[in-house]
Amino acid sequence: MTTDTPPTAPEPTAETDEFWAAANQGRLLLKRCLGTGKMFHPPRTYSPFTGRSETEWSEASGVGKLYSFSVTNRRGTPHCIAYVGLAEGPIILSALVDCDFDTIKIGQNVRVVYVPSATGQLVPMFKPDTSDSTGPT
Repeated sequence: MTTDTPPTAPEPTAETDEFWAAANQGRLLLKRCLGTGKMFHPPRTYSPFTGRSETEWSEASGVGKLYSFSVTNRRGTPHCIAYVGLAEGPIILSALVDCDFDTIKIGQNVRVVYVPSATGQLVPMFKPDTSDSTGPT
């Protein structure tokens, strides 16, 4: 199912400006902790693993698996919020688009797509991935 209602426009901050700029270029960025090598989301200055500010931006593949989801009505239109386990490790909160919500399943492969918000800012969302790529197991 597709939605005719654009997603809510994000309010970028100093910690998320680069994330949103990359989204406008069709790239999904995550922060990586330099102490552990682990990637994390949402982006922030300090690593959730070490508490230190030694982090860097790293481009994610944009593929993963559906970890959890809930279908609700948003302004009278079905809307699916979802947690997606990215291939790189982090589980992120997003939404599913361009699919039949009655057929989605936990563990299903998904791929990032970029949906324009009311302001034109592109927002990363996900749709079922029918290619051969796989996310985390």
